[in-house]
Amino acid sequence: MQMNTLRRLSLAYAAGSAGGLANGLAVWLFGYLGITAAIGVKIAPALTAAMLYPRLVWGGLWGFLFLLPFLKKSLFLRGVVYSILPSLVTLFIIFPTRVPNGMLGLPLGTATPLFVLLVNAIWGIVASYWLHLVEERR
Repeated sequence: MQMNTLRRLSLAYAAGSAGGLANGLAVWLFGYLGITAAIGVKIAPALTAAMLYPRLVWGGLWGFLFLLPFLKKSLFLRGVVYSILPSLVTLFIIFPTRVPNGMLGLPLGTATPLFVLLVNAIWGIVASYWLHLVEERR
């Protein structure tokens, strides 16, 4: 594997992990401030390493999406579009199978799918901008 390929892979993973950190902090902050409760969503995790760690790892793995050569001119749109796939996995695989919260996480509240889309868009936007800033310094 060439050094350039390793660099691209590591930057994509790091960007996704940065997005995962932003996602985790956003989920916690929305819960802490009572925003999720106000919109009828029962998601308010404590800010712990156990809550953040999976978001950092999975965020990094999802960061490999940024190796795709699409939407490079619009960082915001790129981040939002790339966040759709992790959102779909959360809503249609994670919630129904790993967490007993049914399809789309609806038992957690009817606004849960929108909340998932929002916090995953935060992941994508942060990852997109982080990657852009690092690549810009090259």
